This record gives sequence, structure tokens and C-alpha cells, in this order.
Amino acid sequence: MIVPRNCPLSMLLVATLSLGACSALPTSGPASWDVRSSQPKVPDTIPYALVKLDAKISTILAQFTPRLSNAFANRSPPREFRFGIGDIVSVTIFEAAAGGLFIPAEAGVRPGNFVTIPNQSVDANGNISVPYAGPIRAQGKTPPEVQQAIVAALANRAIEPQAVVSLFEQQTSLISVLGEVNVPARFPASPSGERILDAITRARGPKSQGFDVWVTLERQGHRATVPFGALIYEPSNNIYVRPNDTIYLYNEPQTFLAFGASGLQGQFKFDAWRISLAEAVGKASGLADFRADPASVFLYRGETREVAERIGIDCSQFPGPIIPVIYNVNLRDPAGYFLAKTFEMRNKDVVYVSNAVTVETSKFLEHLRLIMATVNDPIVYTTNAYTLKQAIQGTGNVTTITTPTPLSNTTVVTPTIQSPGSP
Repeated sequence: MIVPRNCPLSMLLVATLSLGACSALPTSGPASWDVRSSQPKVPDTIPYALVKLDAKISTILAQFTPRLSNAFANRSPPREFRFGIGDIVSVTIFEAAAGGLFIPAEAGVRPGNFVTIPNQSVDANGNISVPYAGPIRAQGKTPPEVQQAIVAALANRAIEPQAVVSLFEQQTSLISVLGEVNVPARFPASPSGERILDAITRARGPKSQGFDVWVTLERQGHRATVPFGALIYEPSNNIYVRPNDTIYLYNEPQTFLAFGASGLQGQFKFDAWRISLAEAVGKASGLADFRADPASVFLYRGETREVAERIGIDCSQFPGPIIPVIYNVNLRDPAGYFLAKTFEMRNKDVVYVSNAVTVETSKFLEHLRLIMATVNDPIVYTTNAYTLKQAIQGTGNVTTITTPTPLSNTTVVTPTIQSPGSP
């Protein structure tokens, strides 16, 4: 830095201190220009993408809200029931006349020519046993398919045989509902089909209010989670359950963090199944009137690579499936409040409000004043102590130079020189 010869000492001091003042001054977080800078200030810092929020981006993000209807694309009712290993099966065989394979000749007085085989379970090989028909495949078959197999096996031995096969006790096509429900249960799947809320109702519903409850559906090794409110307010999430599904409810309050120049800082609960960015800022008591820069409201979130690419982020510099994204909304613009109302908060989001530039300037000037006072105070104290000592000793040749009166545009005041004993 080149300094002119006639540069006052105070200007030199200000220029020197300003080079490192921004990093030395106390603050609640990064300055707005640090967030917007593409060059990291700290070595080996985590790279992030800065996105200015607009209506288009808000619409794209709304399409990627977690939904069961997206995670499990097949929303059709369950197919007809099929037997599984362990199911208890009832088999009844009819013949057209007495004297056949199952009905003796003297049984003509019976009300019907049929015989009921003792109930049996589908064995480990997936079969049931029918006399004179041998093992009949049941696993993965519907009752009509098992009936046809029995009739085909007895066609040449019984008199016009017919069979009725039914499920006596269901052991495999079950649905489990557990967790924060009043009566955790494992119950048979309904052949007519039922939805997730129907299954939760059979478990007597959640224990607590729904806005803090999450619902996880696990099916064939695939898992998806949504807030309980999403099942109620977005019917597309209330998909059909299928045999062997597991539904797990757990209680975890949705929260966000607020830092910087907001009215309050800390962790805040949603107390609803979803809230907007505008509501989140309101929960944190809005923006601090004498500190906040309304144009520098930032939201920190990790987005999936698919979402980041859809909103126009170059993901080539980011490793891994999650992209760190900082959204910026300008609340100095009246339209920014409409955008903040449409931007949906997610669990564990971080909201940061940067200080205004004038706040940083006033901090620097106060810092400068403190430095100047720190340098000047020892000189004043030493001078006063020396003067007092000489006055006590009665030394007559001591002079004290008082602080000059500041110069004005019209008056020039010279320093006053006083000697001990002078009037």
C-alpha cells in the first residue's frame, strides 16, 4: 500500500485497520458479501451453490416434496388373495351321486354328496394334501386355481367332482402397524383392499397429535417416509397397503434453526405438518429492525442431485448425492414476501439473516474508537500523574499542555500554557 506524504496519521490508521477489521470484529455469522462470494474464505471449506429464489424455483421444489405416491408408483388396489406357506386351508369335495370315491352308496339319504377334509396348513413346500389327488400346489395360487387343480386330479376317479377351497386362517398376507399407535397390531390384509389410513385406524390411530408424527411404509425392501399430515391433506399419499407391508409411526417434532439478525435465535418447532419460509421467519420474531439486511435472508439445505440439476445448479463440482444449497430471498422487495409464503420449509432447515452494511460500519468505527482510546489513555494517565507529583513537590518550572479546543471554520484557538503559581 502506497501512502502519500501529506496523508494524516488518523487516515493511515483507519486504512491499515480496515484491512483486517472485518474478520476481527464480533458478528453472529458470515456477512452477506461472504455468502455471495464464489471464492471460499476458509481453506478446504465445503463448496456450496447459491440460488436466488424465484417463482420458478419455488414451483420446482414443490414438485419434489416427499410423497408416498411418488415413492410407490403403483397405487392400484391389491390383487386377489393368494395362499402362502402357513395359511390354514379348508377343502370340501362334492360328487354328483352316491357310490363314488368319497360318498358311499348307502349315503343317499344325506342332505348333500360332499365331504370336508380336515383343515390343513400350506406346508413348507407350498402344497396341501388331498386324498386320492396327492399334493396340490397352493403357494402363490388363488382359491379358484387350487379348486381347478383338485378337480383335475380327481376327474378320473370321482363322480363329476367339484371342490370348494377357502381360507380358514390367514397367516402370511398380513399387515403390521407398530410404533406410536394406540394398539400395535398385525392383522390380515383385506381382500377388498384398504389404504394406509384404514390400516392405522385398525391400530386405533396415533397416540399424539398428528403434526409431530411421521409415517414410514416399508414394502419389499423399499422404504419411504412422510409426515402424517401428508396422508390427510394430500389424498394421493394415502395409497393402498399390500400384504406383508409394514407401517411404522414415530414421533419427531419438525424443527428449524434461526441465526443472525432475526428477532430470536435458536431452534423452533413447526407445530404444524408444514410451514412456509415466511411463517418460519415470523416464528423467529421477524427481522431485527436495527441490524438485519432484508435483502440477505438465506436458507441452508441439502438437496438431492436430481433436484439441484432441475433448478439449474452445475453439480459437476459436488461429490456425493447431496448438494449443499443456500437459497437467498430478498425481503426488501415486496414480492419477496409472496415467494417466502410459497417456499415450503423442511425438517432441520437453517435460516440465517445477515447484518446490514451500516451495522458492520458502526462496529468498525466503535472498534477504532476503542483502539484510539486504548492508545491515548496511558499517555493521559501518565501526564496527569507526573503533573500531580510536581505540584505536590512545589516545582515551579513545570508546564502542563491541556487538550486543545477543536478547530472550527472561523475560530483558531491556541494551546493554553500555564505555570504553577500563575493566576
